[in-house]
Amino acid sequence: MLIIPAIDLKGGKCVRLRQGRADDAVVYSGDPVAMARRWVEEGAKYLHVVDLDGAFQGRPAHTEVIGQIVRAIDIPVEVGGGLRTDEDVRALLAVGVDRAIVGTRAWAEPETLQRLAGQFGRQLAVGIDARDGRVQVKGWVETTEQLATDLARKAEAMGVECIIYTDTSKDGMMAGTNVRAMDEMCGAVTCSVIASGGVTSRTDAEALRGLKRRNLVGAIVGKALYEGRVTLKELEA
Repeated sequence: MLIIPAIDLKGGKCVRLRQGRADDAVVYSGDPVAMARRWVEEGAKYLHVVDLDGAFQGRPAHTEVIGQIVRAIDIPVEVGGGLRTDEDVRALLAVGVDRAIVGTRAWAEPETLQRLAGQFGRQLAVGIDARDGRVQVKGWVETTEQLATDLARKAEAMGVECIIYTDTSKDGMMAGTNVRAMDEMCGAVTCSVIASGGVTSRTDAEALRGLKRRNLVGAIVGKALYEGRVTLKELEA
C-alpha cells in the first residue's frame, strides 16, 4: 500500500481543511512547489494534489501552479478539484499530470464515464467523497442520497480503473480512519482503491493493510504529515 502525501491548494497556498470546510483552513506553506520537493526528499513515490478553489467554484484554478509542481519533481502527480469538462481534464494532462480525478461529474453525469474511461484510460480516476456512506459533491457542500459503493460499482462498470475514496467526516480531524468503510468499498469493486481521510498514525496505516484487500493500493495522508504527528518513513514501515 503506497503512502501518498497530499497537497491541497487554496489561494495559491498549501492548506488543510477540517472536514472539507472552506472556512476552517490552516495554511502550511505559501510555496507549493517547495512542499512537493520536500515530500519527494522524504521518500514519496506519488503525490496527490487537490485544487480546492477549483472544487468550490466548479472550474480549475491552479493549473499553472500544478504544472510547476509537475516540472519540479520526478514522481507522478494525480490531481482533482473542479474538473467538470473534458477540456479541464485535457488541460491537466497537458501539463504533465499522471492522473486526473473527476468527482462531482461522476455523480452528476455517470453516463459520461464510459466515454471518459475509453478516452483517458488509466489517466482517469474517480474520486468518491462520502459521509455516512453517502456521496458528497461540489467540494463536499452537498450530500446526495447515492451510496458511495453504488457509485463505485457504476464507475467500474464504465471502465474506470481507480477509485479514490474519502470519508469526509474523518478528513483533517486527526482522529483515525474509517477502516470499515474502506473495507466495504474494496469489497464492492475489483478495481484499484486509494483510501483518504483520517490516516494519522502508523496504527491507522497498519489497520488498512490489515484488511488484506489486494485492490487497496494506496492511502493519502495530509494533516498528520504537515503537523509532524508521523513521518512518511514511519507510515511506510
